[in-house]
Amino acid sequence: MDARLGDVIDDFCVKCRRLTNHSVVSLMNGGAAKVRCRTCYSDHDYRNEQAPPSKKDLKKAELFNAVLSGVTPPPAPPDGVSGDGGEPKKTAKKPGKRAEA
Repeated sequence: MDARLGDVIDDFCVKCRRLTNHSVVSLMNGGAAKVRCRTCYSDHDYRNEQAPPSKKDLKKAELFNAVLSGVTPPPAPPDGVSGDGGEPKKTAKKPGKRAEA
């Protein structure tokens, strides 16, 4: 995207907490680096129209990873031995159904 200073683009405003129109305030490598919300006039980095993850979701992910790091995987079964005891399972026939040959 070739942006120019003052161009109007859409971006997520952290102060308004919604997608609003923004003016380009600063450029870097041909793209917007900083923008100003045209609703509340706050300046912030250009976020590519994506809302930042909520702190609640970040905390959930951190706790989930902490629990996973404390869990040890189950031991692998030795070679040649299946985990079901070696006996084939018998399938029960349903009453009232006739097998067609």
